[in-house]
Amino acid sequence: MEDLNGTAKVIGALFIGALVGGALGVLFAPEKGSRTRRRIIEGAKDLAEDAKEKMKDEAADLRKKADKLEAMAKEKIEDLKNNFKTKATEATVPQN
Repeated sequence: MEDLNGTAKVIGALFIGALVGGALGVLFAPEKGSRTRRRIIEGAKDLAEDAKEKMKDEAADLRKKADKLEAMAKEKIEDLKNNFKTKATEATVPQN
């Protein structure tokens, strides 16, 4: 969960930075407005693609962690079953 909060902060900071940079670029641009707008749009698309890739990576990491937790849980359940069977057998077998 900590990773998600950090990732959200990074993505938010990148987004805000892109907006501020775009606004400053428009204000101080020596180029025609149409070219500047096209560059801003391309930059926004690149930013969106980067954010999409970052989210895919985070989702893949979460899947890996979930798979590990599932395997650990199955192993613990199997250990508990075996332990229970051993204890049940010991309890039912008469001790001499």
